[in-house]
Amino acid sequence: MKVSIAALLCLFVVSVNAVASNDKPIEVSQLPQAAQQILKKDFAKMKVALAKMESGLFDTSYDIIFTNGDKVEFDRNGNWTELKCKYSQVPARLIPAAISNYVKKNYPSAKILEIERDRSEYDVKLSTGMEITFNKKFQVTDIDN
Repeated sequence: MKVSIAALLCLFVVSVNAVASNDKPIEVSQLPQAAQQILKKDFAKMKVALAKMESGLFDTSYDIIFTNGDKVEFDRNGNWTELKCKYSQVPARLIPAAISNYVKKNYPSAKILEIERDRSEYDVKLSTGMEITFNKKFQVTDIDN
């Protein structure tokens, strides 16, 4: 009996993992319209190496990887969730003004290389190596160097 229960549990875990990690390459034209507009406005000069859709158990997201290694992630509606610009900087238009102003005031020589947002916060990585976390009201909640 214990063996049967363990086998069923293992089968369930394997099937959930298989469903939860369903990645497939797509064309840029298959992205939500909002994501396509961000690519056209802010990343027009960059060449897309890979566009993929990640279908999870409860959500869908999109990843764009450029030939220079930069990466953009979008949610199912085409809103950016993560911007990683290893060799340049995050386009200024995409950075909330309060975050941009804080960085300019406190780290005037730094560039924002990465920004990630979720329901509760923004995580920002600067060219100086500093990592700053802001809450949804754009108040600093953590700084790591």
